[in-house]
Amino acid sequence: MPPDDLTDEADRVLRICTACMYCDGLCAVFPAIAGKHDFTPNDLDYLANLCHNCRGCWYACQYAPPHPFAVNLPNALAELRQRSYADYAWPRWLGAGFAANAGVVTAIVGGVTTLTLLATALLVPAEVLFAAHRGAGAFYQVVPWPIMAGAAAAALLWAVISIGVSAISYWRSIAPRASLGATLRALVPALRDIVTLRNLGGGGPGCNDASEKFSQQRRWCHHIMVAGFLASVASTLIAALYHHALAIEAPYPLTSLPVLSGGIGGVAMLIGIGGLLRLERRADRAPSAAAEVRLNLVFLVLLALVAASGLAVLALRDTPAMGLTLSLHLGLVIGSFVVLPVSKAVHGVYRSMALLRAAIDRAVPRPRRGGEE
Repeated sequence: MPPDDLTDEADRVLRICTACMYCDGLCAVFPAIAGKHDFTPNDLDYLANLCHNCRGCWYACQYAPPHPFAVNLPNALAELRQRSYADYAWPRWLGAGFAANAGVVTAIVGGVTTLTLLATALLVPAEVLFAAHRGAGAFYQVVPWPIMAGAAAAALLWAVISIGVSAISYWRSIAPRASLGATLRALVPALRDIVTLRNLGGGGPGCNDASEKFSQQRRWCHHIMVAGFLASVASTLIAALYHHALAIEAPYPLTSLPVLSGGIGGVAMLIGIGGLLRLERRADRAPSAAAEVRLNLVFLVLLALVAASGLAVLALRDTPAMGLTLSLHLGLVIGSFVVLPVSKAVHGVYRSMALLRAAIDRAVPRPRRGGEE
């Protein structure tokens, strides 16, 4: 990628930061830039996704506005991070979806959900759609299992392939020259950083979400949301095991493992999402990128709709409203899978790769410059 205003600004700010290093210890970015004086576009893509936007350096920086240097590292990296999602998107035309993300996601998810509801209303007889179904196979009387599973699987496969190809392209651009042994040694530290969200800790006391006051709220809200999501995924996998291995069809008893896991997961997702939305509303906008804020909000609202509709299916499954509620939830899930490659979901993949690169760099001693002790 040729230099432009965004890369020039990030390079300028990072040169000041690497000369100062007052913020060393706040996150993984500063050890990654220590001793560097030149930053290639690939370096910038790596650092942009390594940044967790904890904003600690913004409040700690002595060269932040109104200082003439006007250092705003979180904003510079956020702008580049947002652009990196588009630059590495596959197919390439998909990158345009990040520029108008709210409209694209709304149109696609809304369209898929509307089509799902219309198809259900037109193809399922009213006496079946609006009946109260109970017992094994009740859901499949409204939407047959092959259609339900096939449509969701096809949409998910598309998302996995698209994000997978994008991830390979991104890794090729940031991968360091390291031996297989160094890479393997880096896997555990990288995984630890990914799972614990250590870099949302601001070096220990937490993020600066809205002011100079430190807080661990964003880190814990992320943990709660992700734990809820994983519980929901586990619920789906357990239900698949019940269906295929044990020949037990949904819906399952309220005390069964799939229902408990899915119910707890859905509630946890809504709690975590609610906390993140609250923090986003209160956040200082100066160190943020407006496009990334919109991307965050769209993704959080979409996840909330999926979780809430899933809980609604659980609550209404024995009532005549189950048919349309199930169709609504199915449409939202399929639509969400379709837009995953143009959503904030990609940040988890890119950030994980950036953390792996950082762990590899720590595992491989840097060559000393002349004159260094």
